[in-house]
Amino acid sequence: MNNVRNFCIIAHIDHGKSTLADRLLQTTNTVAKRDMKDQLLDQMDLERERGITIKLQPVRMNYSLDGQDYVLNLIDTPGHVDFTYEVSRSLACCEGAILVVDSTQGIEAQTLANVHLAQEHNLKIIPVVNKIDLPNSDRVKTAEEIMNIFGFDEEEILYASGKTGEGVDEILKAVVERVPRPQGNPDAPFRGLIFDSVYDTHRGVISFIRVFDGEIRKNQTIRMIGTNTEAQALDVGFFRPKFEGQEKIMTGEVGYIVTGLRDVSKARVGDTVTLKEYKEDIQQLPGYKQVKPMVFATIFPTSAEDYPKLREAMDKLKLSDAALQFEPENIPSIGFGFRTGFLGLLHMDIVQERLSREYDLDLVLTAPSVAYRVHLMSGVDKVIHTPAEWPDPSTIQNVSEPWMSVEILTPQEYIGPIMEIVSQRRGISVDINYVRQDRVLMKFEMPLANIIIDFYDKLKSVSSGYASLNYDFLDERVGDLQKVDIIVSGEKVEALATIVHRSVAEVEGRELVASLKELIPKQQFEIPLQATIGGKVVARETIKAFRKDVTGGLYGGDVTRKMKVLNKQKKGKKRMKKIGKVEIPQEAFLAVLKK
Repeated sequence: MNNVRNFCIIAHIDHGKSTLADRLLQTTNTVAKRDMKDQLLDQMDLERERGITIKLQPVRMNYSLDGQDYVLNLIDTPGHVDFTYEVSRSLACCEGAILVVDSTQGIEAQTLANVHLAQEHNLKIIPVVNKIDLPNSDRVKTAEEIMNIFGFDEEEILYASGKTGEGVDEILKAVVERVPRPQGNPDAPFRGLIFDSVYDTHRGVISFIRVFDGEIRKNQTIRMIGTNTEAQALDVGFFRPKFEGQEKIMTGEVGYIVTGLRDVSKARVGDTVTLKEYKEDIQQLPGYKQVKPMVFATIFPTSAEDYPKLREAMDKLKLSDAALQFEPENIPSIGFGFRTGFLGLLHMDIVQERLSREYDLDLVLTAPSVAYRVHLMSGVDKVIHTPAEWPDPSTIQNVSEPWMSVEILTPQEYIGPIMEIVSQRRGISVDINYVRQDRVLMKFEMPLANIIIDFYDKLKSVSSGYASLNYDFLDERVGDLQKVDIIVSGEKVEALATIVHRSVAEVEGRELVASLKELIPKQQFEIPLQATIGGKVVARETIKAFRKDVTGGLYGGDVTRKMKVLNKQKKGKKRMKKIGKVEIPQEAFLAVLKK
């Protein structure tokens, strides 16, 4: 245990974590040269295609220093704000963190957020200025930023290049010397924290664990304390980075247990695993706080027959993505699906992509929305995720919506345009600090509903891609929110309703009926489309009827002959309008929902 070091790499997205991890694996000869490839720890095709880390990935390395052998357990973490939960789970299993900062870009918003997370877990942080081989690298300025913002001393900062391998030996040496050895009692009853899991078709649930006390051997009977489930440890071992079986895993080490469990809900992430013989006296490890989804959308299979397949896929995906939350939902116009909670839009996009690729499903997602808390006159509070759940306006006392604390790091020349797009989205400026002469940390408070649609795209657009964004839940605040209803040919269509702020409600209503006019096909009769707010019509469009030329067969004679036939047609259309039903195609729902 004295020679074990557990650490992770934290950084903003695209600052070189995965490349640096590759060099660490090469330097310690963990992976044979013939098996080496770029972004080795990014196992998913999706990660490699997009160049981002989505899943945390552990690996065990052997390293010698001054004639002493050490075991280094690295957990590679994602950098994007939507995968913060993956980062926090990694930090709970480590005693140290390598903070990687790109010397061409400096400290960015997610760098700050990840350092705060590491400090909350009392981790020893090793600052590394990366990409020093690039011609536009500014190592001095980046080091100054790190010292000014985080308070490190100059001698603590290391310089490296993940691409060329320069400085990697110094990093490994610093990990051994600075990161504390893991705490724990090797003689106490076995306790391990499940920090991640995967599902294997042949071997069932494989739980990734960090052992805090005692040891676990192959073929012992284990018990998950939280779910009180017993299972056989069919195999135990380490990550190199592929699974490598061992006889046992000891205190302070990171490894895996093959449980053989088929029910994925029995081995939850954050649960404590112990041995069967220790019944009552084992205290559960702190685990993780329950993550709170920020964005909600409903996932449907395009074919109703795929619903059972989707349910199974969601269960298995939740095992490897602990932040995912879902429950069944039925929207009459579309069918059965799952209302799903995500941590952000990228998380939503990745989940959809993984379900499509890994489980061969053709899916449809509704537009993202947030959770509102409605305070009723009766004194009851009701949380709603979709407009269909919106109560009668006369029973509502007020409505609260989630507000976020937003941090934007940007070059100073973009302050004006950023202030403008934030104010358009009901944002409130809190603070502006100069990190250095030409870089500014701007702090705002904004409603989440105004961040999730296209705020990040707009921010990148007005700042030429230089601004970086991080946001965190702040509180719930009462807002002047309204439900915009859509009425098609006199019938309210619940699936097309939206919840918006009063200031933009009429504009949204007009846009909705205008797009529906293009999407709903013509009928034999006229179709009125209306947007209403609390019974008041705020927008109207009319889809004209098909017009058959009923006078084409007439020739000669008085004009009254034509008028007689046209009036007859008019009466027929009027009668048809009363009994005719408008079939709204699925494409119309989806186009409006995805708006």
